[in-house]
Amino acid sequence: MASKITPCLWFDGKAEEAAKFYTSLFPSSRIDKINRSPADTPSGPAGIVLTVDFTVAGQPFIGLNGGPDFKFNEAVSFSIDCEDQAEVDKYWDALTAGGGEPSVCGWLKDRFGLSWQVVPRQLVEYMASPDREAAKRATEAMLQMTKIDVEKLREAVEGGMKV
Repeated sequence: MASKITPCLWFDGKAEEAAKFYTSLFPSSRIDKINRSPADTPSGPAGIVLTVDFTVAGQPFIGLNGGPDFKFNEAVSFSIDCEDQAEVDKYWDALTAGGGEPSVCGWLKDRFGLSWQVVPRQLVEYMASPDREAAKRATEAMLQMTKIDVEKLREAVEGGMKV
């Protein structure tokens, strides 16, 4: 069944490169179709990549080579639900490689400028704890981190070491 809503991501000539990168990182991902210009356009000659239809973790996307006019910003980000620290490290390292930029509280920008939140499940669980003091300690610890460290979160929740 086709998705009724498909996010379209605006790239400056790197839609195919970005689609290949994203589909290489996540299971259930693939390039579905590369659409090329049938004629010369203001963007370039016939045959250039206009759009790329791709699927990442089962979610369809369109990558549009729209030019330099618009840039990504943090108003839109993709959140990755990570099972454990190993998965956090895997995605964090891959997405910051090649020019990505770490930010705070588990946020980063990849080399294309797209914002991501790399979130271990434990953080969500700790912050939703019925023990309000433990949830507060988890939140305070997270606010001091760049990449989320599950062990330091656990220590903070249990009243251990300060982060």
